[in-house]
Amino acid sequence: MNKDSLLALKKSTPARIGVGRTGTRPLTKDFLLLRIDHAAAVDTVYGEVSAKLLDQFNLFTVDTCFETKERYLTRPDLGRIFAEDAQALILEKCVKRPVVQIVISDGLSSNAIEENLRDVYPTLLDSLESYNLTTGTPFFVRGGRVACMDVIGELLEPEAFILLIGERPGLVCAHSLSAYMCYRPRVGTKESDRMVISNIHQRGTTPIEAAAHMGTMIHKMLEQKTSGVSLVI
Repeated sequence: MNKDSLLALKKSTPARIGVGRTGTRPLTKDFLLLRIDHAAAVDTVYGEVSAKLLDQFNLFTVDTCFETKERYLTRPDLGRIFAEDAQALILEKCVKRPVVQIVISDGLSSNAIEENLRDVYPTLLDSLESYNLTTGTPFFVRGGRVACMDVIGELLEPEAFILLIGERPGLVCAHSLSAYMCYRPRVGTKESDRMVISNIHQRGTTPIEAAAHMGTMIHKMLEQKTSGVSLVI
């Protein structure tokens, strides 16, 4: 590959290609950048979403049964389970049978929430409102996995569900958000019944663009009374 082709390829992707080397080792500056990005990925997994941000959007918090971050990483199933007191809190504070239920979770990236929620959440509400869709009581799930939406679906019985959750961080981006959507999620919901918009961040699908698209997808789900692979987009 010639120099111009390599430079053009490097401009087209954030991936680490064409990294300089001295012998068998990467250049010091490239090695240090790798260490920085790795540290950012570790920090976001072990980090916490600030109480100030959650208060800004009036989000109360419930925990799954994950207990510690180490357990969360080794026991994904615990991020799908709520203790009885957490379930009771959800039932106490939330509107039952809403049209659209929105839940936010740190998942594997607390920074995904910190970086994107201020843009994505208000725009999502505007997008849903443009389709005359009302929402239930939003809240924050600490230590959640995607399928926690099924348990919440059993408790609150929404028509449609949106889970905004931090993605697994990488060495290119440690603050990427995903939006999982489902029509009437319940325990036992198949993964093929879920829909997702991933890579939501300023260098990927921008939060405002993603939020606008979520409203359209939820509108189609409610019209067709289905989601996932059977939805006609």
